[in-house]
Amino acid sequence: MSAFDETFDFVVVGSGAGSMCAALIMRTAGKSAVILEKTSLIGGSTCRSGGVMWIPNNPFMKAAGVPDSPEQAATYLDTLLGDEKPDVPGASRARRRQFLEQAPRMVQFLQSQGIKLTRISHWPDYYDNLPGGSQRGRTVIAKQFDLNELGPWKPRLRPTTIVAPKPAHTATLEEMMSLQHMKHSWAVKFTAVRVVLRGIIANITGKHLTAGGAALQGRMLQACLREEVDVRTDAAVSEIIIEDGAVKGVVTVKDGKPWRIGARLGVLMDAGGFTHNQRMRDQYAPGTSVKWTIASPGDTGEMIEEMIRVGAAVAQMEERVGFQSSISPGSEDSDMKPGMQSVTAKPHAILVDQSGVRYMTEGGSYMAYCSGMLERNKTVPAVPSYGIMDAQYMANYMIAGKMPGADIPQIWLESGWMKKSDTIEGLAQQLNVDPSTLKSTVDRWNGFCAKNLDEDFHRGEKAYDVWLGDPYRKESASLGPISVAPYYAVPIIPGDVSTFGGVVCDEYARVLRADGSVIPGLYACGACSASVMGRAYAGAGSSIGPSYTWGFVAARHAAKVAA
Repeated sequence: MSAFDETFDFVVVGSGAGSMCAALIMRTAGKSAVILEKTSLIGGSTCRSGGVMWIPNNPFMKAAGVPDSPEQAATYLDTLLGDEKPDVPGASRARRRQFLEQAPRMVQFLQSQGIKLTRISHWPDYYDNLPGGSQRGRTVIAKQFDLNELGPWKPRLRPTTIVAPKPAHTATLEEMMSLQHMKHSWAVKFTAVRVVLRGIIANITGKHLTAGGAALQGRMLQACLREEVDVRTDAAVSEIIIEDGAVKGVVTVKDGKPWRIGARLGVLMDAGGFTHNQRMRDQYAPGTSVKWTIASPGDTGEMIEEMIRVGAAVAQMEERVGFQSSISPGSEDSDMKPGMQSVTAKPHAILVDQSGVRYMTEGGSYMAYCSGMLERNKTVPAVPSYGIMDAQYMANYMIAGKMPGADIPQIWLESGWMKKSDTIEGLAQQLNVDPSTLKSTVDRWNGFCAKNLDEDFHRGEKAYDVWLGDPYRKESASLGPISVAPYYAVPIIPGDVSTFGGVVCDEYARVLRADGSVIPGLYACGACSASVMGRAYAGAGSSIGPSYTWGFVAARHAAKVAA
C-alpha cells in the first residue's frame, strides 16, 4: 500500500460548482474533506458566470405558486432530449431521473447550511413551448453577498464578470438584466434609482456587494471555511493514485514538491473542461478556438486526460455551452468578450452568414445558436456571421456596453469592427457580401415583421424569445423591421463558457469505464463530465445546477448518507 503524506476522507479536485457542495456534505456527515484548486483563485468558471442553477420543482417555485413537478420536468427533458442514445450516455434516463429527484433536495441542503438563495421571477426555459416546459422558469440564484464577509479570503475568490457598470454596480442579477430596458419602462427607471441608492449606502457602510456567480461561490466558500473544509489554492493535481483497481488518492503539489494525499472514501473530479486547450479542441471540437472562450483560465482539460489514463470512458466531447460573442476593439486580449445573444434577438436586428443569408432563429438557446453557426459553416462560410441592425436598434438597445442612444465609439468604426452605411447595399459591399442577396434577406425579414410572423424560423413564438427581446415594445417583443438608416453590422463568433462533454458517469456520479463498469472511488461532476443535458441546454443554469447536484449526489454516495 502506498505511503501518503496526508489522508482525508474525501478529496475534491477543483473548486467549481459542485466542489464546495460536496465538501459540505462530507463535513455534515462528520467526515474530513479537502478541496484542491490548481489556480490561485477559488470558484472556477461558476464564479465568473451569472451563478444560475436550473432546478426543476425547486422550493422557490412552490412558494411563488409557479406550477411544477418531477413528472412535468421529466416530460420536458424527455421531449427535449429524446430517447436514450448510446453516444449520449451522460443523459441516460437513470441520470435524468436522479437529477430531477435530487436537485431540489440539494437546494434544501444548501439552505440548511445558511446559503441564502432565491429565484429569478421570470426566466423561461429555453424550449418553453415543449410539453413540460416552464414559461416562468426554474432558475435558482444566490442572494447578494458582501465579499468583505470572507475576510482574508476575499482576494482569493475569483472575480465575477457579471457586474453592472457604475453607478449601478451593486445591482442584483435580475436588476442587471432589467436595466437594459430603462429607456422604455418607469418601473425599470425606479429600479435604477434603487440600485444607485444601494450603492451609496454600501459605500457609506463599507460593504462590497456582489451578485451572480461570485455571490453563490462566495457564500459557499464562507460555509466551507466555517465547517473547516481544508481549501487549498495553487494545488494542481498531476496524478490519480490507483491501488488494487480502486482510486485511493491523488498526487498534488505542496511547497513546490509532489505531495501524495490519500482519500478514504473517494476522489471527486470537478476540474473543469478543456476550453483553454487548443490541442483538445482540435481533437474533439474542430473549428473552435481558445480565443473565443470566457471560461476560467484553469479550464485546460488535463484531469479529463488523467481520468482517461486510468480507464474512464468519455462522451459528448464535441459539445460546448455556447456564448455568441464578438471580439470588439479592446477585447482582443481580454478574457471577457461582449455577449451578442440579446443583440440579434432584439427587434430591428438579424443574423446572416457570409453570403448574406439568414439561416436560423436569433432567439432561443445560446448553445443551439453557436452549434447552428458551426454547422452552417460546414457548407457556407458563417464564422464569423454578421449581426445586421439599423438606427432604430441603436436608439433603443445596448450593444457591447454602449447604452441606447449614446454615440458610437469612433474606434468601432475606425477599426472596421463595426460597419456603417446609409443603404443595405452599401453595408453589403463593406462586408464583401452580394448586395442583392443581403437586400433580399432584409426585405424578407421586414415582410415577416409586417405580419408579426417569422415564417422561416418562428422567432418570437416562445416566451424565451420575448424575454430576450423587448417585452415593453407594443408591436412585437422580438420582431422589428430593419428599415431606418443608417444601417450597421458587427461580426459574431460562436464563443463558449465551457465544454459540455467529459467522462461518463452513472446516476451516483461514479466514473465509468467503456464497458460500463465503475472505477471504484472515482466520482465526477461539472464540465469534466458528460452532461446530463446531453446535446441540449434546457434553461438558464443547465450546467451549474447539475454540477451542484452531482457534487451533492457523489458525496452522499461516498459517505453512505441515507436517501
